Amino acid sequence: MASFFDRFKNLIVKNTQQTAKEYNQAIYNFLGSSVVWNPENDENYINEGYRKNATVYSIINLIAKSASTVPLCVYEKVNDNELNKYKAMTSGIVDSTIIQKANMLRKNALVEIDNSELHELLERPNPSQSYASWISELVAFGKLTGNRYIYGIGPDTGVNVGKFKELYVMPSQIMEVVSGGILEPVKSYRVEYNGQKDIPAEQICHIKDFQPYYDGSGSHLYGQSPLKAGFRAMTTNNEAAQTGVKYLQNQMARGVLMSDEGDLNEVQAQQLKDKFRSSYQSSNNAGDVIITPKKLSWVNFGLSASDLSLIEQYNASVKDICNIYNVPSQLLNNDKSSTYNNMKSAKAALYQHAVMPELFKIRDELNRWLAPKFGEKIYLDFDFSVIPELQEDMEKVVDQMTKAWWLTPNEKRAAMSYPEEENEALNDYYVPANLLPVNGSDIELPEPQLPAKEEEDDVEKMNVEYNIIKADVSSRVEKALKKKVEDHNLKKQEGYSDYPQSATNNAKRVKNWIEKHGRDEVRGMTEVGLARMNQLIAREKLSLSTLKRTFSFLSRTKGGGYDKINPDYRDTPWKDKGYVAFLGWGGNSMLSYCERKLNQLDE
Repeated sequence: MASFFDRFKNLIVKNTQQTAKEYNQAIYNFLGSSVVWNPENDENYINEGYRKNATVYSIINLIAKSASTVPLCVYEKVNDNELNKYKAMTSGIVDSTIIQKANMLRKNALVEIDNSELHELLERPNPSQSYASWISELVAFGKLTGNRYIYGIGPDTGVNVGKFKELYVMPSQIMEVVSGGILEPVKSYRVEYNGQKDIPAEQICHIKDFQPYYDGSGSHLYGQSPLKAGFRAMTTNNEAAQTGVKYLQNQMARGVLMSDEGDLNEVQAQQLKDKFRSSYQSSNNAGDVIITPKKLSWVNFGLSASDLSLIEQYNASVKDICNIYNVPSQLLNNDKSSTYNNMKSAKAALYQHAVMPELFKIRDELNRWLAPKFGEKIYLDFDFSVIPELQEDMEKVVDQMTKAWWLTPNEKRAAMSYPEEENEALNDYYVPANLLPVNGSDIELPEPQLPAKEEEDDVEKMNVEYNIIKADVSSRVEKALKKKVEDHNLKKQEGYSDYPQSATNNAKRVKNWIEKHGRDEVRGMTEVGLARMNQLIAREKLSLSTLKRTFSFLSRTKGGGYDKINPDYRDTPWKDKGYVAFLGWGGNSMLSYCERKLNQLDE
């Protein structure tokens, strides 16, 4: 078994972002022990984009607020192969069909856990933020600057060393990468704000967007902002809006009406103006014909907003910015295509093309940097089944599930985003009554009908053949029934191994505590309890007498209140002897299974 030092060393290596020496020598021309400068002007994107541009502000808020509605759940890994398939399926753009298939894979790969230390941390990442505001801020900085920085703070000593107790989102525009040279490209991160503060690299989770610009100085260590590619569109949008404001502020007369037959004095000009106002303005004179005895000419002073094409330029730049962020323009009050069906499709596209790829990126980095600190089997994942826009119409799903007899009721519940029930009957397959096996021995043969013209000897021959067939079928039915009874009795004698996986997971959790902290600290298990724990972990068959003893023990333990963690041991549950014993014997899921199985046998 690996020592505590080895496990801690592996944890540090897994959470660092240090690359191989050979790679560094190929990529970097020169990299000293100094700050790696960011080629992007993140402050400009924030000031000219989010703080000044209404379109950028709306898009960032739309993505961030949508992301905050997706819950982040804590799981335990039980099948690595299925997990790899699940991650591959959810690494790109997904739709409702892929989500349903992915949920089935996740069911086999992960088991959700409750009331862990990680739950408490994510529910309140730091004293000044809830999870919703924390994840919104993280997503917003990423979409503005292409960089996301999470600062983890935890105790330096004690049993919880290495476990973060607080998580903060750092402002991307004031963060800098500090290099330790060619052997350590990322040594620490520096905060340039009211002085300087260096933070060790292992305490920062840097999630960056793709950066294609390599210049040998380490500039690729920063992500590229989406607004880098859309800077012209953002500038056009800003200028169009600013020009419109100036046009409204500086409005004046449209032009000058002059006489071509000589100069008009001031009195004549005022009389002419008054004459036009009284005779040709107002709705009563709309469309009237003006006749004047003098020859006049017109000098235009300026162009209207439509003449300047401000509206067209503004709308075109809005669509460009939406394309950069993969957000449908219909969601920004584009009335031309804002029908109900279009809006419904646009909301689904927002999650599929903008929100989910962002959260997948955050999920993978948190599983690299944060989850291993709370256990090697811990896995974080977002649950997108709560998003109504990503689900198929309920009537369509119900119709599909009704016809899908090859799925168990619990699998159908999972496909419809309902929790799985522990009732064992819901894990069986229910075949329609009108479907019969090809080689079934219980098929009744019809009475043979002979034509009226058949002779008597042919009738007797047919009756003999039918009786032989009928006797053969009856004997096969009898043999099949006897075999079923024998199989049932044999199974009853051999034992039961169909207890739920969650009972095995509870036993594994106790075993992990014992391996990590030792029997001196984890003292809730007797020799009998350890034997039962190992049986559950190995998925051994349990005899009927073992089921009865397990049910008796778990019933007494739950009756004593040991099915829940004592508040005094919330941070160290392995020290709660009663809770450890209850989990080691399989916990609530094993208690429910034993009770259900014993009731079935009594019947």
